[in-house]
Amino acid sequence: MTTVLTPASPLTAADRCDRCGAQAYLRVVLISGGELLFCAHHGRKFEPELKKIAAEIQDETDRLNAAKATAADEEQH
Repeated sequence: MTTVLTPASPLTAADRCDRCGAQAYLRVVLISGGELLFCAHHGRKFEPELKKIAAEIQDETDRLNAAKATAADEEQH
């Protein structure tokens, strides 16, 4: 997914996927105005369509990998 660096605020646990209600890791700002929020799963699923209608995409899915790495480190100690 293409990441656009924006001054937008980081997504929080309160931001929920518009499709399933899970925690959102992608914010899609639409060309027509407004925004959509997606979890990593639905962001990947709808990626081709989103790229066609997005003015910008804020992708924070890398936070998922960081969280997994931290959890694995804690299990080893």
